[in-house]
Amino acid sequence: MAVKVSADDCVACGVCVDECPQQALTVEDICVVDEDACIDCGVCVDSCPSDALSL
Repeated sequence: MAVKVSADDCVACGVCVDECPQQALTVEDICVVDEDACIDCGVCVDSCPSDALSL
């Protein structure tokens, strides 16, 4: 399972991309998760200023 992104809450700020130790996130219109690379560590969830990410 990978991190879930709330499209309604994501502001595409990129903070999560910088914090992800697996480089599993990119930002397009919203945060996009590479499900093969994501290890569900939660670092991005904790760093998201808009609470748009969840495990």
